[in-house]
Amino acid sequence: MLQVADSSTQADELSCLAGIVILAGGASKRMGSPKAELILPTGERLLDYHVRQALELSAAMTSDLPIMIADNGRGFSVHADLMKKDLQSSIFHIGDYLSSNDNKQIETGGALVAIEAALQSLKRLANSKQLTKEANWQQSWLLVISCDSLIPISDLWQKLQPYITQADGKSVICLTDDSHLYPLLGLYRLSIEPELKQYIDNGQRQVMKFIKPIVQPVPFTQAWQALTNFNTPKDFARACLALNVS
Repeated sequence: MLQVADSSTQADELSCLAGIVILAGGASKRMGSPKAELILPTGERLLDYHVRQALELSAAMTSDLPIMIADNGRGFSVHADLMKKDLQSSIFHIGDYLSSNDNKQIETGGALVAIEAALQSLKRLANSKQLTKEANWQQSWLLVISCDSLIPISDLWQKLQPYITQADGKSVICLTDDSHLYPLLGLYRLSIEPELKQYIDNGQRQVMKFIKPIVQPVPFTQAWQALTNFNTPKDFARACLALNVS
């Protein structure tokens, strides 16, 4: 269960999280069907699982967190019951950012363009609502989670959040194991939006190349390794079993 911060630090911590993006646009060729549409043993779709978790985090934090779904135009729906529960947060789909090259719009695809689109969406929301000063905007974060994971969003936030004050100037905070970073399970500081936009506009899409100089790795909770990076039906079955026993 999510534990809200002590009152002395709660206001500062709440202001740090600006929104959540669920990455659901992968091709899922080895899985044979979109990961967002996979069915958990409980009968719940994977996308609905993540949206529900995001709503629970928003409610626990008593904060109006935008919940963005980046599905590369696939138009995956959200269960109507979850939309009815959406008393505070906005749930909406976002399209991938389109980079500009010689005045022609070129769709680049991939995780980074989805993250850039989410950062831009949060920036537009902040500007339209006039909710944040520039200093607050620079210090806020986007929580990113992909549909190849069953880690509860609230647990991911609780794992990563303490490192915000320990990041020592880093702009990305993500999970890591002994050999890999997991950049799609992490926090991205909103202030990197112009830098990421320029990177994409220059024709770059490699996630690791972009984050390497600015990343703060956070060691995995051991039980989570079985919940992540599933690419085949067999992998997904293992993840579901691990979720049931965690």
